[in-house]
Amino acid sequence: MGSALLLVGVLSLTAVSAGASATHPFSVHDMLAMDRISDPQVSPDGSLVAFTVRVTDLAANRGRTDIHLAAVDGSWTRRLTTHEASDSQARWAPDGKSLYFLSTRSGSSQVWRIAVDGGEAEQVTRLPLDVDTLAVSPTGTHLVLAMSVFPGSSPEDTKARLDAKEGAKASGMLFDRLMVRHWDSWLDGRRNHLFAYDLKAGAAVDLMGAMDADCPTRPFGGSEDFDISPDGRTVVFSAKDVGREEAWSTNYDLFAVPMDGSQPPRKLTSNPAWDAAPLFSPDGQTLAYLAMGRPGYESDRFDIVLRNWATGAERTITVRADDSPRGDRSAGELAWSTDGKELYCTADHLGQKAIFAVNVATGTSRIVVGEGTCLAPQPAAGGRILYGMHSLLGPTELYTIAGDCRDACRVTRLNDAKVAAARWGRPEQFTFTGAEGDTVYGYIVYPVDFDAKKKYPVAFLIHGGPQGSFGNDFHYRWNPQAYAGAGYAAVMIDFHGSTGYGQAFTDSINRDWGGKPLEDLLIGLDVALKRYPFLDGSRVAALGASYGGYMINWIAGKAPDRFKALVCHDGNLDERMAYFDTDELWFPEWERGGTPWEVPESYRKHNPIELVQNWKTPMLVIHGVKDYRVVYTQGLSTFTALQRRGIPSKLLIFPDENHWVLKPANSIQWHETVLGWLNQWLK
Repeated sequence: MGSALLLVGVLSLTAVSAGASATHPFSVHDMLAMDRISDPQVSPDGSLVAFTVRVTDLAANRGRTDIHLAAVDGSWTRRLTTHEASDSQARWAPDGKSLYFLSTRSGSSQVWRIAVDGGEAEQVTRLPLDVDTLAVSPTGTHLVLAMSVFPGSSPEDTKARLDAKEGAKASGMLFDRLMVRHWDSWLDGRRNHLFAYDLKAGAAVDLMGAMDADCPTRPFGGSEDFDISPDGRTVVFSAKDVGREEAWSTNYDLFAVPMDGSQPPRKLTSNPAWDAAPLFSPDGQTLAYLAMGRPGYESDRFDIVLRNWATGAERTITVRADDSPRGDRSAGELAWSTDGKELYCTADHLGQKAIFAVNVATGTSRIVVGEGTCLAPQPAAGGRILYGMHSLLGPTELYTIAGDCRDACRVTRLNDAKVAAARWGRPEQFTFTGAEGDTVYGYIVYPVDFDAKKKYPVAFLIHGGPQGSFGNDFHYRWNPQAYAGAGYAAVMIDFHGSTGYGQAFTDSINRDWGGKPLEDLLIGLDVALKRYPFLDGSRVAALGASYGGYMINWIAGKAPDRFKALVCHDGNLDERMAYFDTDELWFPEWERGGTPWEVPESYRKHNPIELVQNWKTPMLVIHGVKDYRVVYTQGLSTFTALQRRGIPSKLLIFPDENHWVLKPANSIQWHETVLGWLNQWLK
């Protein structure tokens, strides 16, 4: 099960042992230099895989994407598109001879097609709006694509309305209900709608009509939000169609609509919680999808539901790593085996993101790949499973593994030279007894060029969510190797509330944000300091973003003497006001047990603003102005409190970033500022 991870590890540890003159310590520049592989798509015959590769263009301060092609047996890889525009989302034609993909080379995002054996790409669609998200009908007669339209309006009418608004002198936006903004955008009434595009007629039909709902879901949805039946007649999609309750509801349902749009969408599910990721079996007789059980809770466990397409009868399967009370897992990406007897899925698992195979007949699960962070499992030629995997020792590459979980093989090696050019810190997982006597997992990443005779300062990284994980992955924003390369030991704890340890463990911090998580963090840090004597307990800084940023503010008041310095990125200072500022109200309402006027004590209980009088630790505050999840005024308020109390502090504001720092130049500035702050207080 660990062979894929070991392949990455061999490359990296070889680099670690190389001479300093030939290599250099890992830094943000290595992170940005990596080729980012995503969206692998295996060909109909299983022999080839198309995928998107993003490279960083520092001069243009952006990423550039192209389509690449590889043989599943790993014998060759080649770049298929070379245009300076963005090319992505490659999808196979049913005959396997050509690929449809999205490209901006015409000036807007449209569908193009290119032959697998080479040649010039040809434009397929010339629609008045940008196309986002693409699928090809199994019959090859239609595309299903997404465009952002005003409900009930054609793409042409939508374009006309947008042009008219662009020419108007008044700029005011008038709203009569939530949501008014989401993630990093103000909303203007348009919705992501699915369209069926007839390749012969060159015409697009809105499959969602007047639905005031999005598919793909915003802001991160894609082609996993819908599927086309094997006969090409029906599209099933997931959407939240709840009217004015949108901001505080998680009620996504599945809808079915004919490909020709002759009938309006028909709701298939009545579950008041989240239904997602519909996927037809190869024979079309079964529809698999993911479902949560509790309305209003976005971090509930996703179970797999199998629906008989003819009768509507359903059966639910919980993915399990074992039969222990903490053995249940929340299913992620789904794929059917070629014979329809198994479903492959990803799931967080003990600090990894594993691939599970679920027996459709019995409902039993087995782990296919158990190490690293895996993505996009799918059947390939020779009874093998293709997947992507990244880890603390390197970025995503593609692999295959036999169905019996043996003989993992590399498919791509795009980053081997870049991985070998850097010296990496050695990762190690550890466990300890945390809050309530539970086993808690953590990671340490050793400093680059580790010397057991030395004492090293510690970067104590706190993950967001809080229902998340600092696991065995290669992160492009919070990468522990960036600290290891700068001479720090990085320590991360998957405290109570983290995912991959059973749903009860995740649920355990509802209404207890500042309790068990803080206890686990402080215990885990003490355990690490004792277990690894090279860690200097007098030189420790804590850093976190989102919930991690909230925790930094909470630590500042609850443990003001524990850390030499703090870094708070996009963290809440006042939980009461944060409720009124944020976009998705279901999140605080579940976590706090209601609204601030219904349960005021719950919003006060673990509110960092209540303990500002205790603050004394130097803090760097970072925030994005376009962050509508944790609004930038929370960061500004944190800095105001620090300055008014005379505590050494700095504020780094990004006017053009959201909850994440995405632009390459900003990422470099972020890392230089953060490491400069740590150096100031720990070195």
